Amino acid sequence: MTDNQNTEKWCQIDTKMRSMMNFEICLDAPTSRVWQLITDTETWPCWGPSVRKVDSPERFIRTGLKGRILTPFGIWAPFSIEKFQPERYWDWRVSGIPATGHLVEPMDSHKSRLIFTVPAWALPYGFVCRIALNKIKQLIALSSKTVSL
Repeated sequence: MTDNQNTEKWCQIDTKMRSMMNFEICLDAPTSRVWQLITDTETWPCWGPSVRKVDSPERFIRTGLKGRILTPFGIWAPFSIEKFQPERYWDWRVSGIPATGHLVEPMDSHKSRLIFTVPAWALPYGFVCRIALNKIKQLIALSSKTVSL
């Protein structure tokens, strides 16, 4: 089994959340670091291919936060944070449509699993999720190198 097979799953049907698809990656970072990265609206354009810019009244998200994102098509789309469990899970609506969920699970004190959930009807968006997960992995690796210098 290759390292990629051990650390990444391209797509998995979540049987607990019947109509959702999961895309996940294992990261060499504690959950607190991963959580900070995915809840900081200033970092979204760094890892989210569908986000070019964020207009939000707060830098870090919370339940009920509303703002807007600039899409790659040059269109501003409103968002709202729907569910929010600190250090664990958040999901949102974009233009009123349920979008991705973001789940962080500890693997040990220095490793985490990041899972994006996508409605099954939006399965092609999984390609965007894979890109985002890989960008997050790169950002975490880069920040680890910067910190150790």
